Amino acid sequence: MGMNVGESGGDDEVVSAINTTPLVDVMLVLLIIFLITIPVATHTVPVKLPTETNQANETKPENINIAVNKDGDVFWNMALIPDNETLVTKLKEEAVKVPQPEVQIRGDQTARYEFVGRVIVACQRAGIVKVGFITEPPPRG
Repeated sequence: MGMNVGESGGDDEVVSAINTTPLVDVMLVLLIIFLITIPVATHTVPVKLPTETNQANETKPENINIAVNKDGDVFWNMALIPDNETLVTKLKEEAVKVPQPEVQIRGDQTARYEFVGRVIVACQRAGIVKVGFITEPPPRG
């Protein structure tokens, strides 16, 4: 496509032609993008994805409930655990039971991850196999 350059004459003609070069460039780019992305969207491996199930977990009496407050204090049921080594010792006593009890951690929403992470490491050191987290169910509606 060409471009009209005014002559040095003095004829003031109005050019009524529309320059379609930018339109063609944009359309070619869109065509290339669609040609590349459509096969990716249509050629995926067919799998049946699992559906979400949110079942209430029953707390058994043999489960160990550990709570971590926002300041990092660790509570075994309602008793304060003074340090991490005491927690590991108590968990080792529970780890040898058959069947091994599950540790359920209730972490405060504003607690730093480090505090909950210490409890998880203590469970690992003690040999606890199953650790779960207690959360608040989402509001209905």
